[in-house]
Amino acid sequence: MNQLDQLKAYTTVVADTGNFHQMAQYAPRDATTNPSLILKAVQQPAYAPLLKDTVAAHRDQPLDVIVDQVLVRFGLEILKVVPGRVSTEVDARLSFDRAATVARARRLIALYEAAGIPRERVLIKIAATWEGIQAARELEAEGTHCNLTLLFSFAQAVACGDAGVQLISPFVGRIYDWTKKQAGAAWDEAAQSGANDPGVRSVARIFNHYKKHGIATEVMGASFRNIGQITALAGCDLLTISPELLAKLQAAEAPLTPALDAATARDLDLPVVHHDEASFRYALNEDAMATEKLAEGIRLFAADAAKLDTLILGA
Repeated sequence: MNQLDQLKAYTTVVADTGNFHQMAQYAPRDATTNPSLILKAVQQPAYAPLLKDTVAAHRDQPLDVIVDQVLVRFGLEILKVVPGRVSTEVDARLSFDRAATVARARRLIALYEAAGIPRERVLIKIAATWEGIQAARELEAEGTHCNLTLLFSFAQAVACGDAGVQLISPFVGRIYDWTKKQAGAAWDEAAQSGANDPGVRSVARIFNHYKKHGIATEVMGASFRNIGQITALAGCDLLTISPELLAKLQAAEAPLTPALDAATARDLDLPVVHHDEASFRYALNEDAMATEKLAEGIRLFAADAAKLDTLILGA
């Protein structure tokens, strides 16, 4: 049995792509998108008609409305392929505006529901800033489930758990990237791989904290650089994986056993942790990696959102 099929026995596999034509061969349960993935997809010839048709149908509407129509159109196509949920992201330029994030999320859900998709099949993806987490708290209370992304720190995970968020996406690969860059010539790849990978350790800590303290928020490891990071997190609630790495897992035959286990986590001696706004901001500030990667991630997603705006205006 290949490693992808073995992994599915322990963990829900999610496709991290906007390319719904490519998705079906890996049979993921869910799919995630972001501005960068959608931008990449709409520039491919196979998706040009989808973009053109959607823009043409809504040309008389404001640009931000047309953008949401494009995002939802991709989501609708993805939901024809996956049996579970799709994550659709709120514009990253709203990451520090709670009210605007809530309004944008409500509009995305309304568009899905108008197309006949129940809100249970949609996760609204929001950057895990304090404002984003509080927007998610409000949305969850309304029955709109959220996926908090660009998550790099334990403090962000704790605040998401406190807010009753449905799902979080800790970014394994970007934590690995930052730590490796900081180490420079002293970096030892072999010693920092598998369970010792800094991104893997971060996700494991969050997973164990949630399971120990009965926090229902789902943990979905994201942003992988190699299949070793993925196999070291077998047993995590969900893992969202690029098509390139899904293909490598499908081609690998080595035995795979779970590395994370909820029952084991419940027996660990871990303190209860909570954050209010002040303690959250201080804890995040104390984590240089998380502070830098969160800011960088928002800038990158915002830049790609602006490029998508330009493509839509030219369509």
